[in-house]
Amino acid sequence: MKISARGLNRSTLARQLLLRREDIGAVDAVRRVVALQAQQPASPYLALWNRIAGFDPSGLDDAFTHGSVIKTTLMRITLHAVHADDYRAFRTALHPVLRASRLGDRFTVSGLTPADADMLVPELLAFADRPRTNAEYEAWLEQRVGTAPKSGAWWGLRQYTPLLHAPTTPPWSFGERPSYIAPPDPPKPPTPEESDAALGTLLLRYLEGFGPASAADMAQFAMVQRARVRRALTALDDALIRREGPAGEELFDVPDAPCPDEDTPAPPRLMAMWDSTLLAYADRSRVIPPDYRPVVIRRNGDVLPTLLVDGQVAGVWRPTEEGIEATAFHGLADEDWEGLAAEARSLTAFLAPREPRVYSRYAHWWSKLPAAERRLLPGT
Repeated sequence: MKISARGLNRSTLARQLLLRREDIGAVDAVRRVVALQAQQPASPYLALWNRIAGFDPSGLDDAFTHGSVIKTTLMRITLHAVHADDYRAFRTALHPVLRASRLGDRFTVSGLTPADADMLVPELLAFADRPRTNAEYEAWLEQRVGTAPKSGAWWGLRQYTPLLHAPTTPPWSFGERPSYIAPPDPPKPPTPEESDAALGTLLLRYLEGFGPASAADMAQFAMVQRARVRRALTALDDALIRREGPAGEELFDVPDAPCPDEDTPAPPRLMAMWDSTLLAYADRSRVIPPDYRPVVIRRNGDVLPTLLVDGQVAGVWRPTEEGIEATAFHGLADEDWEGLAAEARSLTAFLAPREPRVYSRYAHWWSKLPAAERRLLPGT
């Protein structure tokens, strides 16, 4: 069965709870959407505000505090918030990636080797029995190896070791100075066979939240080698269905997942920075028009908060004292602006008790953006 580009867009929006806000709790929503980008502490909250009807941020606060949703380094070696039930499989699948990327030259220049890291990890996890800061871990490492390791030692060990970010400060559960803690039952280093089996689980979960998708999309999402993805897909053969993409490419999917009609209306949204929907594919034109990709995904990795109109990125937004300033990269219809204005009123009210000027540290980008139209959308 062939699926159009617009059909792919609507499938993503449906699975990411972006066709309509769902009456669902924070923990179940995180499970449904698979993974939320969490480099910026506010972003998981804004992501769920876009997806949950009447979202109460205290629900996510509680989920982080009690460990039903956890924040840690996973896909693409970036911070994600994921359901606790997904963590072990995701971490096991990504173990080879984390080992290769974090115990390479930048780590070994410190004088430590990957074998040293493997020896240190169990002791580090025992030390991480409660939240500890970077400074505390660096002091522990210096004491453990008998000298002050050069730069790169704790950087590599921190992300190779299965540590979780511990909730620290309001307003978004995590502050700019992180603390780390061991999971209740830390995953052990897997065998290659265990890692490959876990990758199959990760790919099934990915398709539930982001499919249909190509092998290249899945490799991009997890940042694993395409050869590993293809082997995992072969092993999953009976659990998958296949579709033909807009250009004749082979797409994979799970049975009975939502695939709405391509004409299904898509409401406007004010998306969080680094929203996973924008980063989950090798072919990001599913959600981002190619001309806009270098504008909203900056060279340093910043992914700006975007306007989503008819399911596609149409511009960016930022909060001001008066409401939300929206910059459209092309002309929008009056009804689109009306929908964005309603979203702006809701978002302003949502941010008011926590951080009215969220993302203000990224304001320097706005003077460098193209604009077909810029409007102030009042907060009241």
